[in-house]
Amino acid sequence: MSRRRKAEPLRQTARTPLSLRFGPRSLAFRVIAFSTVWAILTLIVIFTLITTLYRQASERGFDSLLSAHLFNLIGSVGVSEGGSLTGAPDLGDLRFSEPNSGWYWSVEPASEGVSGELHSSSMTKAILSPSVAEVPFNASFQRSYTTEGIDGEELEVFESEFVLDAKNRAARFRVMGNRTELEQEISAFQRRLLTYLSLFGVGMIAINAIAILLGLQPLRRVRDALAMVREGTAQKLDGRFPAEIEPLANETNALIENNKRIVERSRTQVGNLAHSLKTPLAVLINEGRALGGAKGQLIAEQAASMQKQIDHYLQRARVAAQRDSVVYRTPVAPLVQRMVRVLQKLNPQTALSLSLPAVDIVFAGEREDLEELLGNLLDNAMKWAKSAVAVSVAPIPGKKTGSGKEGAVVLFEISIEDDGPGIPEDKAREALKRGRRLDETRPGTGLGLAIVADLVNEYGGVLALERSSMGGLKAVVRLRSLH
Repeated sequence: MSRRRKAEPLRQTARTPLSLRFGPRSLAFRVIAFSTVWAILTLIVIFTLITTLYRQASERGFDSLLSAHLFNLIGSVGVSEGGSLTGAPDLGDLRFSEPNSGWYWSVEPASEGVSGELHSSSMTKAILSPSVAEVPFNASFQRSYTTEGIDGEELEVFESEFVLDAKNRAARFRVMGNRTELEQEISAFQRRLLTYLSLFGVGMIAINAIAILLGLQPLRRVRDALAMVREGTAQKLDGRFPAEIEPLANETNALIENNKRIVERSRTQVGNLAHSLKTPLAVLINEGRALGGAKGQLIAEQAASMQKQIDHYLQRARVAAQRDSVVYRTPVAPLVQRMVRVLQKLNPQTALSLSLPAVDIVFAGEREDLEELLGNLLDNAMKWAKSAVAVSVAPIPGKKTGSGKEGAVVLFEISIEDDGPGIPEDKAREALKRGRRLDETRPGTGLGLAIVADLVNEYGGVLALERSSMGGLKAVVRLRSLH
């Protein structure tokens, strides 16, 4: 059964890669999305405007062409004395001679005394026109309308009634153009324009995205520089930054310097306090020993206990002052190996095994703190073990970041277990209290696990006391790492 101490969760301080930040909360995503939407709307407006202007110009040109052909046709046709329509119109367009081309002209009688009918060679079949009641003539005796052609195409018809001679004999002139052909040309233009604008839009959006990402690179450089400061590989933000970013870098450097001053001041005050208390406590201990007897022994023991308590709380003050301001780098593997070798020599009767990971793990804290933490746990395991103690160090699966080195570990775990009697579940919490000893027959002060708990808490880690598979106690410590 697992006996785990409840603890606050580890605070995650690892950086998140840029690729993972590219989402709705990303500044780059917002700017690119806004510029993309704006570009699409702009291109849609441009497409609509250009196609509208092109259609209007094409229709005006089409109507002007039909009107010119109509006047040319009127000027090419006359009437004979007998009233027959005469003339051989040549409108200068080969489409009027191609059968069923959609381009036709015709001349028909419009008054008494006129006979015969003329039409283009392309017109192989009569094309009906609406009545005057449906489409009336204007004041110039002209009208225009659309009708269906010989092959089902849509025709634009310009029609006019014109008096041919002094006898008021008149004829009806019609010129018909293929409007379906015009619509096809307009559609083809729209497709080409849409293709060109789409390519232009994609290129513009891509260039805009690249420009934005390049423009935001200085922010990534600031982030990487801050990470180097946090990991202890740099003392301040170095490098040249754009004018917009440089004030931020300067203020950050000023904050780092201020934190350093706070740490140094705290260290000085801690040292002064330690020295100021060292002599009085030494005097009390010596006087107690000199006094002898039960009272002297009591005085000496209590003074020594005060000395340990003061040392412990001074240690906590030092850790608290340095945490989150300047990050130290302590390689874990060499320190653990050295401590295991020392304890193995001191306890040859106990089998001590060690398991280390293939990757290098660097503790984000001071070497002395990690030594004290491991020393207390190892000493406790050696004291209670029957014959074996196992020590292992491992990165915590799933707790990785892409910043710095690829796959840099940000959390790691130290496990120390023994084959001793272990700690009952209902007494695991009591074992972590200061000065509490579960077995008064064994030597010790009852401060070891409490000191470990305080140190782990100061570094924002987790300490858990569990039942070991070896039968005894398994102490698991999770702390933050750099690489």
